[in-house]
This record gives sequence, C-alpha cells and structure tokens, in this order.
Amino acid sequence: MKTNRLSLTFTSLPENVLIARMLASSVGAQLDLPMNDLEELKVAISEAVSNAIIHGYANNPDHTVTVDIDIVGDIITVRVSDTGCGIEDIPQAMQASFSTDPERMGLGFVFMKSFMDSLDVASEPGRGTTVLMTKTYHSSPQTSH
Repeated sequence: MKTNRLSLTFTSLPENVLIARMLASSVGAQLDLPMNDLEELKVAISEAVSNAIIHGYANNPDHTVTVDIDIVGDIITVRVSDTGCGIEDIPQAMQASFSTDPERMGLGFVFMKSFMDSLDVASEPGRGTTVLMTKTYHSSPQTSH
C-alpha cells in the first residue's frame, strides 16, 4: 500500500495560498487523479488556507499556516492548522454565506464539505483552528500504470 506524508509550513501571506494549491496539484499528479478530483482537492485546500490567513490571522503576515497531507492507499487526509484567533461558533461559521469579513462570500466551508468525504473543524478561541479533511480517490483509468 502506497503511503506518503507531506508537511508544509509557510508565512500567512495571501500569495502563499498559491503554494498550497501547487502542493495539492503535485499530490494529485502523483496519484493520477482525474482532473475534476484534482480541482476539488485544490479548492478545498486553498479555501482552508485562505480561511486561516483571512479569518484566523486577520491578514496579519507575521504568523504561519501548516498544511499536512497524508496519503495511505487511496485515502488522502489533509490537515490545515493555524494559531490564530479561533472560531467562537463552529456551526455558525460553517453555514453558507456566513463570514466575519463582509467582502467574502462565506462559502469556504461549504466547498470543503462538498468536495471532500469528511470535514472536521476543531477550534479554540484565542488558540487557533485545525481543519481536517479526508477523501477517498481512485486513479484516473486513462493514465493508470
């Protein structure tokens, strides 16, 4: 059974969301994911990272975000964590259109939940948030070896 673990910690700069997307792309290519699954993985990871930067740290670039990706067989587990302000009311934060930033659409958790098999959010106000997502994937039949 194929296993792999990747961990990336980066500064909470908005442009680093692209780095997280590139990591997701690399993982997807390694697993021969179909294009649709790859796009969904990239969106789920980038939404979690964006939430950490925008909401967890209020766009303060003096912090870090960590993305851990574990691949065991055909299951990908993604953990995105920050040490930001935390979430007071997780069920409320997960509602469509809820956002602490009026400029945002509030669909990040909605996308994560719809694109992944499971979504778990653990948060403690003043201590940070960890988003844990899993998805079972199957390699693309056209490109399997």
